[in-house]
Amino acid sequence: MLLTRPPLYIIRLTMPNQETMYEVAQRVATITLNRPDKLNAWTAVMEQEVRAAMAGSERDENVRVIVLTGAGRGFCAGADMSLLSTVATKGLDAAQRAQALQAGAGSGEGDVDGARVDFRKKYSYFPALSKPVIAAINGPAVGLGLVIALYCDLRFASDAARFSTAFARRGLIAEYGMAWMLPRLVGHANALDLLFSARLIDGAEAFRMGLANQVYPQDVFQEKVREYAVELASNVSPRSLRVIKRQVYEAMFQTLGEAFDISEREMLASLRCEDFKEGVAHFVEKRAPVFTGK
Repeated sequence: MLLTRPPLYIIRLTMPNQETMYEVAQRVATITLNRPDKLNAWTAVMEQEVRAAMAGSERDENVRVIVLTGAGRGFCAGADMSLLSTVATKGLDAAQRAQALQAGAGSGEGDVDGARVDFRKKYSYFPALSKPVIAAINGPAVGLGLVIALYCDLRFASDAARFSTAFARRGLIAEYGMAWMLPRLVGHANALDLLFSARLIDGAEAFRMGLANQVYPQDVFQEKVREYAVELASNVSPRSLRVIKRQVYEAMFQTLGEAFDISEREMLASLRCEDFKEGVAHFVEKRAPVFTGK
C-alpha cells in the first residue's frame, strides 16, 4: 500500500518526563511507557505523565493519531508491585500517602470538555479524546496494563504479547470499569473466563476473542503499527474520525433509534464541511487528500 507521507515533524514534551517518552512524527504522537527493567509497571508518576501527554496530543493540531506502547519487552506488567506490597503489609492509607508523594500534583489534566461523566474517570478518559488512540502491545499487558489497553480504541499486538487480567490471583476484583469494558470487546463468556481464571493468553487467542485487532510478528510489529497510524493520519478526514469515534462511544448508552437520529444529523453536517468537499475532490482528481479537519 502506498502511503502519503507528510514532512517529518517531531517534537518532545517540554515537561521533564521521568517514566515516559513522547514524540510526534508524520502527525502521529507516540507515547512510550519507559520503565523497561520493570516491564513498564504502572506508577503514579507514569499515570500523570501519560495523562499530560494525552492532553498535549489532543491540543496539538499537528497530531491526528496517538499510539501508546511500551519500551523494551513489555507493554505494561500492571501496577508496580512495590505499591501492592505496601498495601498488603501497611494498609491502604499508607500506600495512598506514598502514591500521592510520588505523583505530586493531581492527575486531572486531560479532561475533555463536554465528555460524559463515564469518560472522565481515572483511566476511562481515552474514549473522550477526539483522536484515535492505538495500543501497540509489544509484550505483556497484565492487570492494570490490560485495563489501559482496553480503553484504547484499537489494540495491535505482536506475537510476543501476552494478556492477563491477573486480579483474581491477587485477591482483587475487576478493577477500573473492566467488568463493563471487557465484555463489550470479547463477549460475556470470554470476559468471565479471563476474569475468573486470570490465565495468560497469547496474541493469537486475543485475536480470536476480539481483544486484539491484529497480531504481527515481532520483527515487523512496530513497522506495521506505524504504517496503519500514518495511513489514518494522512488519508482519512480528521473530522470524520472525530465524529465517528464520538458516535461509537455514545452509542453504548443509546437505543438504536437515538443512534440513528444522531447519524442523520451528523450526515447533514458532514455534507456542509470542508473535508467532505476535499474527500470528493481528491477522489475525482486522483490525488492524495489534503484534509484540514474542518
